[in-house]
Amino acid sequence: MKIYIPQKYQRLKRILIWIVSFIVLLQVAYFIYDQYETKRIMKELAREKEVERPEPVMLFNLPVDSFNVVSGKVRSGQNLSEILSKQGILMTKIDEISKKSVLIFDVRKMKVNNPFYFFKNKKDSSKIEYFIYEINKVDYVVFQLSDSLRIYKEKKPIVTMVKTASGVITSSLWNAMAAQALDRELIMNLSEIYQWSIDFFGIQKGDKFRIIFEEDFVYGKSIGTGRIFAAQFVHAKEDFYAFHFTQNNEESYFDDKGKSLKKAFLKAPLKFNRISSQFSNARFHPVLKIYRPHHGVDYAAPTGTPVLSIGDGTIVAKAYQAAGGGNYLKVKHNSLYTTSYMHLSKFAQGIGVGKRVRQGEVIGYVGTTGLSSGPHLDFRVFMNGSPVNPLTIKSPPTEPVFEKNMKEYTALKDSMMTRLMAIKNF
Repeated sequence: MKIYIPQKYQRLKRILIWIVSFIVLLQVAYFIYDQYETKRIMKELAREKEVERPEPVMLFNLPVDSFNVVSGKVRSGQNLSEILSKQGILMTKIDEISKKSVLIFDVRKMKVNNPFYFFKNKKDSSKIEYFIYEINKVDYVVFQLSDSLRIYKEKKPIVTMVKTASGVITSSLWNAMAAQALDRELIMNLSEIYQWSIDFFGIQKGDKFRIIFEEDFVYGKSIGTGRIFAAQFVHAKEDFYAFHFTQNNEESYFDDKGKSLKKAFLKAPLKFNRISSQFSNARFHPVLKIYRPHHGVDYAAPTGTPVLSIGDGTIVAKAYQAAGGGNYLKVKHNSLYTTSYMHLSKFAQGIGVGKRVRQGEVIGYVGTTGLSSGPHLDFRVFMNGSPVNPLTIKSPPTEPVFEKNMKEYTALKDSMMTRLMAIKNF
């Protein structure tokens, strides 16, 4: 049965419906606002808690604030027993530590000046929770002394960054790189890359370099450099490029044309010294006081400086010449080339006639034996038995980038070349 509503109440009905709807909308709006405000307040409280509770400071993966940390360094003649006993640790415990650590770390190999740390109980400093010894800049061994003894090795987190450097030589490569506080290892690595291409005894003022390399950091502190990815060395106004590339699972360096930087011979048989006398057909002898041929190159260097074989070969002579070369060696490299090394103070261990030596292997040490006015190496190269100037000899390269790898190498080289060119102060 349909209910009849008089006309005069129809308007009142619509007003009531509108009021109810408005109230419902207000409630919904308030609910949404309340949820939003609640979340906002919770976030602010969370931020306040974060401010109140900062992340704990960690050292060797242990929260420093939870301990009293005492550090020290191993002194000369000091061993683990002395270090631990001074902290009140009983000899029975020290003996247990020594025996249990054998397969993890030999405590007899602790080195002078290496750091160690005691993590002591916050409430009772006589109780040592951990003893930690740094093996090197990355590795450390943890002795957990609380409860049951536990010994384990860990590594600090290493962050590797790609860095660049450049410089102009005013006196020596060493000084130019050291002036920028570049790592000693980086200097040695760069010189080794170019040792077949550039005679570092002939570095000139105005020569320059730029390099792209990797450097390792632990807790923001540099611990040394790694690979050199690319380099440009300008020597006597000639560009020498080097790009790191791997083929046949062997890492090597190649120039901008894909030729190997490694040659059959080193440019010099010893490192970072000067030439005191060059190849000559009429040199004034400093001892005999006469002019006579000097078919070699004299490298002045301190007694004991290692002398290297410039290439793979076999020792064919080892003797002493009282009236000439003193202690000397001869190395036969192939059917064409033989080299000799004279005035040696002594021979390297194991060197003898018939021994096979490798390129860069130490075969003797600089001295002043025989007819010599001071410590130096008299170095000579013979081609088919005849002396040739070691400074002008052309050494054939080893294998270049293979044809099948050339596309990959070219892409890498072009990328690195662009990055090299972007290095400033060059």
